[in-house]
Amino acid sequence: MNGIVSRIESKDYYVFTEDKEIRCSLRGKFRLEAEWKKDKLLYTDLVVVGDHVKFSLNDDGTGVIEELPERKNYLSRKAPLLKGISEKGKRVEQIIAANVDYTVCVTSTKNPKFNNRVLDRMIVTAESCKTKPVIVINKIDLEKKKKKHLWHELYSTWGYNVFSCSAETRKGIEELKDFLKDKVSVFIGHSGVGKSSILNSFSDKIDQNVEEISEAWDKGVHTTVTSVLFKINDSTFVIDTPGIREIEPYGITKKDVTHYFKELANYSRNCRFSNCTHTHEPECKVKEAVEEGNIFEERYESYLRLIESLDEEEF
Repeated sequence: MNGIVSRIESKDYYVFTEDKEIRCSLRGKFRLEAEWKKDKLLYTDLVVVGDHVKFSLNDDGTGVIEELPERKNYLSRKAPLLKGISEKGKRVEQIIAANVDYTVCVTSTKNPKFNNRVLDRMIVTAESCKTKPVIVINKIDLEKKKKKHLWHELYSTWGYNVFSCSAETRKGIEELKDFLKDKVSVFIGHSGVGKSSILNSFSDKIDQNVEEISEAWDKGVHTTVTSVLFKINDSTFVIDTPGIREIEPYGITKKDVTHYFKELANYSRNCRFSNCTHTHEPECKVKEAVEEGNIFEERYESYLRLIESLDEEEF
């Protein structure tokens, strides 16, 4: 039988078929293959939410995953520091979800306040994994000025699909839901930005826990503890993920980053040096554009902070 993995709890893999969800185990050969590969520890499970699998049925109605067809793509990041260190001291890859069309990067206007640097990291992570980023600016009902968020206008100008929403008033929710129709979309973002609230408003089938924001810290509480896939209809799926404290793209280097900042890329091709990092080199057209006001300074600062955190060489 064929299905798609909807959630993972310990050693149990729940798989959606056409009409129900079946609890499956993983054939032992997969675990042996996944434990070690040469000298690099594979931090994440071989099977993840969003995987299309083939499984057999047991007499008691449970299943056993027998085959894992090749993924078309997957969304990943560098694993958190405390858990994701390989023997050589490098951070390893953590897969968030597989076979994704859209990565929905959720932010909020307030509580917690909008952070463009976090959003840029999510966008770079999404695009480097060959998924299409979609930007959601949630909690617009908390804005005193009844006009489009400045960053909505800017990211739209840079060519991104941006939705200003309120899970509280449902403003923008139907437009977002329609846009995601017939796709598999994974929602990522800091705790408290409203990922689960937005998904709850999509369908009565979804009932994710939602907690209040800590006023003292202006941060959310982790309510989604593992990635969970929900079936909106036969061709539309959404994946809720735990709130991220940090996100850093895996497997890209400093020289790659300009490609993911579209307005910087337009100027970088005219720099004096083909490998210009746009930090200290002479005759850098990107720096000139920033000085002349043609590149938004806060986006350039976001670019600089990101490349500071990346390795020089490929993994």
